[in-house]
Amino acid sequence: MAEDPERQMQAVALAVAPNGGRRTRADHPALPQTAEELAATAAACLEAGAAMLHCHVRDREGRHILEADAYRAAVAAVRRAVGDRLVLQITTEAVGRYRPHEQMEVVRAVRPEAASLALAELVPDASHEAAFGTFLEFMKAENIVPQIILYHPDEAVRLKDMMARGVVPFDDIPVLYVLGRYTEGQRSAPADLLPFLAPGAPHFKHFMLCAFGAREATCVATAAALGGHARVGFENNLHLADGRLAPDNAAIVRGVADALGALGLARADADGLRAQWAALN
Repeated sequence: MAEDPERQMQAVALAVAPNGGRRTRADHPALPQTAEELAATAAACLEAGAAMLHCHVRDREGRHILEADAYRAAVAAVRRAVGDRLVLQITTEAVGRYRPHEQMEVVRAVRPEAASLALAELVPDASHEAAFGTFLEFMKAENIVPQIILYHPDEAVRLKDMMARGVVPFDDIPVLYVLGRYTEGQRSAPADLLPFLAPGAPHFKHFMLCAFGAREATCVATAAALGGHARVGFENNLHLADGRLAPDNAAIVRGVADALGALGLARADADGLRAQWAALN
């Protein structure tokens, strides 16, 4: 039986962030770093229920890089492994190493399907707004889907103001709410989501959530029950919902997929996620 299109439009997209820019194999031996390891992880996470892969690439020493050739190699390897059955999103995260123009340049060079953009990094003050607006115009023309990372509700207010003033050339835009920061021992809780969804807070039709620590699954399930989408994986968390160390990213994805099913929530596949994004504008 064919998938109900309306159900796909309402379904929860489950993304995996399998490595991030900070963790190494010292944190977990199954953390993927090479293009081939990312491809194998992508295939396993697709089977476990993921619709999207959030991709970081590393140099030979395992350090986070924003280099076009490394991204091209990773994209090619993942596409060989899963075809178009996963949305492939690259990161522009600075990790203290890159400036805004360098973060934007890698997207221009790679032209990926999607890219995540931290508002606080790319627009640290008003003097960066014009360059950011021009960059988003490029992404729109190239059909590259932006996802704006928001670490605090005040950033959501700022983003909506930029949209109202025409700096952001989209009627609506996908966002990622991050519960917490990259700090030692960071632990997120479901209640951390409430300020983003409070009455009077800016509303975005498509929001995704990621959270730090062992309550990751509870946090993203809460977001999904409230109309959002979920991003999980070793970037922010190494544990299963019961507190055990996860053997790999696919185990985390599978656990969250099962939890969403237990809540009666349908899961979007990659084409369903693409359709949800396309419907925003």
